Amino acid sequence: MARVISVCLPMWPIDRRQRQADSTPSAEAPLILVGRVGNRRVVTAACAAAMGLGLRVGMPVSQAQALVPDLRVEPADPRADLEALERLGLWLLQRIAPIVAVDPPDGVVIDVTGADHLHGGEEALLEMLLGRLTLSGITARLAIADTWGAAHALARHHRESAACIALPGATAAVLAPLPLVALRLPPATVAGLRDLGFATIGDLMDTPRAPLTLRFGAELCRRLDQALGEVAEPIDPLRPASLVEVRRSFAEPIAAAETIARYIGKLVVDLCAALEARGEGARRLDLLCWRVDNRIETVRVGLAVAQRDPKRLTRLLCDKIPGIDPGFGIEIMTLTATLVEPLVPRQASSLLEQAPPDISDLVDMLANRVGHRSVYRLSPVASDVPERSVARIAALSPDQGLGWPGHWPRPSRLLPRPEPIDTLALLPDHPPNWISWRGIRHRVRRADGPERIFGEWWKRDAEARAVRDYFRIEDEAGQRFWIFRAGDGEDAATGSHRWFIHGVFG
Repeated sequence: MARVISVCLPMWPIDRRQRQADSTPSAEAPLILVGRVGNRRVVTAACAAAMGLGLRVGMPVSQAQALVPDLRVEPADPRADLEALERLGLWLLQRIAPIVAVDPPDGVVIDVTGADHLHGGEEALLEMLLGRLTLSGITARLAIADTWGAAHALARHHRESAACIALPGATAAVLAPLPLVALRLPPATVAGLRDLGFATIGDLMDTPRAPLTLRFGAELCRRLDQALGEVAEPIDPLRPASLVEVRRSFAEPIAAAETIARYIGKLVVDLCAALEARGEGARRLDLLCWRVDNRIETVRVGLAVAQRDPKRLTRLLCDKIPGIDPGFGIEIMTLTATLVEPLVPRQASSLLEQAPPDISDLVDMLANRVGHRSVYRLSPVASDVPERSVARIAALSPDQGLGWPGHWPRPSRLLPRPEPIDTLALLPDHPPNWISWRGIRHRVRRADGPERIFGEWWKRDAEARAVRDYFRIEDEAGQRFWIFRAGDGEDAATGSHRWFIHGVFG
């Protein structure tokens, strides 16, 4: 079943201007954008501060200036807004999914069918998207549903939260209470339906189609069927001219896996030739297979380092063929390098020099099978707090030259977060006599410590006096654990004085 994300940017022209504005006092004044409707100058967009003062889109500029004397007025630039929206769409294309399209004037649509698991699920994907847009100064509302029409309607008319998820198969139920304008109908059609007593999309669902079509034309029922998924609404993927893309069309649709593999090889050869002419290598490839029923099957392949080796790229793409459903046949195949980097030829090592091992092929194979988030390496971080002293980085990231301090031993297995334990110990400096962790009691035979670690006061006020006293302990069976007491054992302001286990020594 298809899953589509609609990204609504209700303040897009204003957000774009405010990101470009400098930090002068005038930049903080309420902002409106002005355009022409016929011979009239009207407000086409207004910031939140201006709308809070009573200004509205469509209001004459003279009236707006009379209401707010210190108003900042700038001309609207729809062309620049659309170009910026396309750049945002390209950014989403390179990071989220192979099928992204601009939904002007205030949105982007993303087909994430089969791609949400790469980002930790639909909820995590929406949270990540919303967070990144918000940090970039962009006001956004997001929704995911089975169809473009349903996601578009929920993103713009669902008011309970900034991110909405319609469960698969629940399209009709979530659309029913929404207003008629959510169907992307012309204003005249919406006004006519209201005159007849229709208020919500649910009112239209049980109404016979013939009278509606006779009165309002085919557009009304087409939009309703598209939202409900009864009529296909294909998404035309965004493909800027800067992207390297090759294409194959077939006089007769193809469906056999061997045929698909053969043409993937031909597309890869053509793509690598185009990349070589530009001195670039691919970091991400998107294969789109256009079926005869207007559905698009997608394959995305990522690479740890830039490549244009036809054999390697062909093998990675062909490994994904079992996931392609050709249906009644594929009539068009396109291969796009959506993310590229400069790649210049390097001189081969001499016979006397030993070339460093190249594990990028292994990393690419594993990452495309289990997901790029599952293939990584650990890098030290300058922090005394154990859970902050390590970070995940890309598997082939260059060595930063950092290392962990070696004056105190550290466990081979650090728990994702400290887990509470039951214990008994004399305060303030004595190790515990026993611990109980996950229902198992361990009597302590040997112990070493304490190692005192202070909170990082510059990060938050709560850590200004925080203290942890760490102990290395060994039980009667020879198992060794890394435990700590929150607090110095005397002052309650330094911690709760509860005990936790933080790691296990190998």
